[in-house]
Amino acid sequence: MLVFALVALVAAVSASGIAYWLNRDAVLTRTQDAALDEFHKSLKDTTGALPRVPSCPDLQGAAHRMADNTQKYHVLLLSPTQGPGTCPAASAPELFTLDVVPKTLRTAVNEKRAVDGANSAPYHLYWQRITKDDTPYLVAGAKVIGGGPTAYMLKSLEPERQDLNSLAWSLGIATALALIGSALLAQAAAATVLRPVHRLAEAAQRWGDGKLETRLEVSGSDELANLSRIFNRTAERLEKRVEELSAREASSRRFVADMSHELRTPLTAITAVTEVLEEEADALDPMIAPAVQLVVSETRRLNDLVENLMEVTRFDAGTARLVLDDVDVADQVTACIDARAWLDAVELDAERGIMARLDPRRLDVILANLIGNALKHGGSPVRVSVRTGEDELLIKVRDHGPGIPEDVLPHVFDRFYKASASRPRSEGSGLGLSIALENAHIHGGEITAANSPDGGAVFTLRLPRGSSPAVGNGDTDPGDAGDDDGKEDPR
Repeated sequence: MLVFALVALVAAVSASGIAYWLNRDAVLTRTQDAALDEFHKSLKDTTGALPRVPSCPDLQGAAHRMADNTQKYHVLLLSPTQGPGTCPAASAPELFTLDVVPKTLRTAVNEKRAVDGANSAPYHLYWQRITKDDTPYLVAGAKVIGGGPTAYMLKSLEPERQDLNSLAWSLGIATALALIGSALLAQAAAATVLRPVHRLAEAAQRWGDGKLETRLEVSGSDELANLSRIFNRTAERLEKRVEELSAREASSRRFVADMSHELRTPLTAITAVTEVLEEEADALDPMIAPAVQLVVSETRRLNDLVENLMEVTRFDAGTARLVLDDVDVADQVTACIDARAWLDAVELDAERGIMARLDPRRLDVILANLIGNALKHGGSPVRVSVRTGEDELLIKVRDHGPGIPEDVLPHVFDRFYKASASRPRSEGSGLGLSIALENAHIHGGEITAANSPDGGAVFTLRLPRGSSPAVGNGDTDPGDAGDDDGKEDPR
């Protein structure tokens, strides 16, 4: 719109300026020619009746006769008279004197030129436009050939200036109206372009919000209409692709959930048998005992893996819920450590009385995974500190091991991620830290991993001290992931 208006303004001003100067030149030329022709004719007729050496009254009468004309100009006659000196005769002595005539004009009028083939007369008629008392005038002069008087004419151009001012105002108003009209036209033209673009932007925004069913109404055959058709075709293909991927993802989740549930029944029977075998391990043949221990440990590992897969399935399906309670964080951390007999290996730095509204079982899962990984894969001592911020609870678990490689840090919370390919079968399932992160997210919190400048890895848990946005009376059991089901630390 701005560019359109500027172009229209330049065009309108240019056209108005050209029109003004053409009309000004035409008006002044017409007025000037008419006055000069009348002055030339009147001078010829009037001076022809004067005696060769006129008296002052004769000149005064001639001046008044010449001033009595349709062009309304004043006359000044200069001529040697019968008495001594020169008699200036003016039709309006109070207005028109010889001092009003520019010196250059007087010099040109009195200059005698040689008569030859290029010049037929010794004297000529000259004119000039001047301004006196803020009023424009046309001044002209001529000397009568053959020793006659010198005559000057003074004509006011005030009517012409008023006409030109009126014309300038009219052109200015026309320019303003043209500018307003061009702005309205530019707005209408811009709207025809910007409205489809705005609809396209809104549709793209709805895409970004996940509303893939969004489509645009298409009309016309211009470039924007073609763009809208391409947008609709792309949206249709993308919607189909997302539906296919969503269906595959849902099928995979159902498969994992069904597989986990189906494995629980035989695992329950196998677990019962392995418990009996473990109780009778001392009475077994020494050749068979190692095999029995291997079966017992692998059965426990498989059982923990199934439980973790079921928990992951709950998070993916969005069925995991919180059961909130007001807990003393120091007591909760102490209970987690004591339940797993880690009191001798963990240093606790937490003041009693720090209260937070959390799900105690899920907090226990988070702490068990973080502390368990620090004990198994870090270096002693493991230190757990509890601090509070603005409406925030901070729990840091730090070990004194070699730390986590920089290229591994972004993946420590990935499911089944293991930094060392030489340890594909470890005690952990590779899901513990990802489950801990999901439990933090469902509280509205976050877990970050970093390396301490003094050595060792630091896991920081941030949880809101108030109620979480994901609150419900869930009946899911997050499981105890702190024994052997913690994700294998990549260190």
